[in-house]
Amino acid sequence: MMRGSCARVVAAAIGLFLVAGCGSGSSAKSPDRVADTAKAPATGDPDGKAIDQAPPTAAVEPIGWTACTGGFQCGTLQVPLDHAKPDGPKIKLAVIRKPAVGANRIGSLVLNPGGPGGSGLDFAQYAATRYPAELRKRFDIVGFDPRGVGRSTAIGCLSDNAMDTFTQLDATPDTPDEEQAWLDGTGAYGRACEADSGDLLGHVSTVDAARDMDLLRAALGDAKLYYLGASYGTFLGATYAELYPKRVGRLVLDGAMDPSQPAVAANKVQGGGFETALAAFLDNCVGGGSCSLGATREAGLARIRGLLQQLDARPLSGDGTRRVTESIATTGILSPLYSKDQWPDLRQALEAALRGDGQPLLELNDQYYERGPDGKYKNLMAANAAVNCLDAPPAATSREDVERELPGYLADSPTFGRNLAWAGLTCASWPTPPTGRPHPIRAEGAAPILVVGTTRDPATPYSWAQSLAGQLASGSLLTYDGDGHTAFGRGSDCVDRTVVDYLTQGTVPTKGKTCR
Repeated sequence: MMRGSCARVVAAAIGLFLVAGCGSGSSAKSPDRVADTAKAPATGDPDGKAIDQAPPTAAVEPIGWTACTGGFQCGTLQVPLDHAKPDGPKIKLAVIRKPAVGANRIGSLVLNPGGPGGSGLDFAQYAATRYPAELRKRFDIVGFDPRGVGRSTAIGCLSDNAMDTFTQLDATPDTPDEEQAWLDGTGAYGRACEADSGDLLGHVSTVDAARDMDLLRAALGDAKLYYLGASYGTFLGATYAELYPKRVGRLVLDGAMDPSQPAVAANKVQGGGFETALAAFLDNCVGGGSCSLGATREAGLARIRGLLQQLDARPLSGDGTRRVTESIATTGILSPLYSKDQWPDLRQALEAALRGDGQPLLELNDQYYERGPDGKYKNLMAANAAVNCLDAPPAATSREDVERELPGYLADSPTFGRNLAWAGLTCASWPTPPTGRPHPIRAEGAAPILVVGTTRDPATPYSWAQSLAGQLASGSLLTYDGDGHTAFGRGSDCVDRTVVDYLTQGTVPTKGKTCR
């Protein structure tokens, strides 16, 4: 599945790699993307049994807060590397908060932007200036980089130069040599992560992160967790509710993932979500008149698919070092589909590529992978792969698996299906075996949980929100009839008001409520 972060501006919420895909390639703003790109979400032991709701509990470490820029407080929380050994080695979580500014403070609102791999520190800094004033008055806005991510004890994999090479691998191989190159590349990626990260690589699952989040809740002094998670962050929040149902305060799960779907099924559904978003983008282009991509949606789709085919044989020049291959261009197309605000960027990039200029698509690709202008990558994709490969078995373990499932991928997504089918091999040779299995999450005994779904969400399709809301014993679904990844803070006063009323007053929307 691809990544998934909700704020196009923060980057990442579902995904593993496309080439090697939420949230996210993100930069540090709102949860827009983080399509989470990778394996299906899951918790549980290798036999698919429900996770233990009373795991070993570590002593709660204090957070040593210090003042940092912009009125924030920064600190570090020590947590066990292995929660089964609470007195064993420790790792660090980087934490940030902006104290509530009103007199009627409720407590802390913990945030996660998705990915897995998106930075909660960056997201909290975005939220502390852009979220509705009522939330900022009533809650301390709290973000943390989960284990394996960013400024916490982090996963490392490839060097920047090696990552450039990896992202240019042919992710839609047509020959035995190309297939072998893809298999070799994904295998080498996992080995590099193991060499760099050591024991940490086996302890970055979503269950591990949820247990960390309970220690964070306690360290913040809150009896219950108030939380807003976007994209992959919805899976983290649902996992928390499954582990600690009685400690659920109010949870908003925006751009929901479906924890019950096996990886191959989830990847196909996500491919359909991106196909739907691409069609909506072209309808918007055609509806505006003078659409240079085609006079109809069908013409635009044919032209885009033709461009990708062309690039498979003859890549365009890029930045002088990297070429714009089919894989680079595909990621460059997927990235702006996370946010309708970026549709003009996508149109201009496609127009440029059709004229022979690949640079704009390369820049959109870099946005997805969090590659800076200096050529340095954040660790988003490394963390994304490490978490996803622990959370569920791979979608495919051999090229035969890919070929068998390929027709189904192409049926759901003629444009992106082949990429997603081969991306299913990313975890096939991962050094650490999966510890989770897909299963429904009910969280019996939890307080009401608000699930938000967007009807034309590319990275976390609306059907996933419907499914998660139905699985949760106390789930309530809010529908946003709109485009882009996630709904809160994306321009709908109805969505924003509903979420704020839920978080501040506990008001659950009426059944079937739809916002526009």
